[in-house]
Amino acid sequence: MERCKPGFHNFASMLEQNDPDGGRDLKVALIGTHGVGKTTLVYEVCSLLKKAHHNVELVTEVARQSPFPVNAETTLAGQLWILHQQIAAELEASLRAPIVITDRSVLDNYCYLVNKFARQPQLETWLAWWMTSYSLLVGVPTLQEEIPRDGFRSEDRAFQLRIHNLLNELLSSPPFNNLSAPIIWLDAEKRSNWAARIVSLTAPLIDSSTSTTLRNRAAH
Repeated sequence: MERCKPGFHNFASMLEQNDPDGGRDLKVALIGTHGVGKTTLVYEVCSLLKKAHHNVELVTEVARQSPFPVNAETTLAGQLWILHQQIAAELEASLRAPIVITDRSVLDNYCYLVNKFARQPQLETWLAWWMTSYSLLVGVPTLQEEIPRDGFRSEDRAFQLRIHNLLNELLSSPPFNNLSAPIIWLDAEKRSNWAARIVSLTAPLIDSSTSTTLRNRAAH
């Protein structure tokens, strides 16, 4: 396996240098606390993109497969398992389709670790590097209604808001305050239009990614 060359501080740059086609897959991540409808929304987005004849792969919440405790009872081992599984799932999805839609980013998962164990600088360099692999980050706001009961996620509203606030704090502080991907928050008052809004944001990125790949293949 080829080692990462010195100077690759950006994940996208590393992929471009090591991909013979010189192209870059598109990866869109929804971000936000639990219980706001990210997983339902990501299925809606995926369906719309497939109806538009795009080859899309979906990544959903890996924490549901965790053998460790989750929510407020999480453990450090459990959070490390989730972070690694999230990255593995995204890598596997990128092998199956050029467009990957995921219902959370690694930074969302990291919020739960920070909530229980405080920030871990030794992890943040790695996580900030992985955050450069996303093409677009779409923020899903908290809603006023109760958290849907699904038997898995905590229904504690205070815990939900704490994770939401932690995410915003991390995004506004180093090393996460200068990410390459644009961050666009959805309007809480326009829930019925969220999926269409995400597709409209994604469309020009798909066109750009496709054009770049075709140009680079022609050059080779």
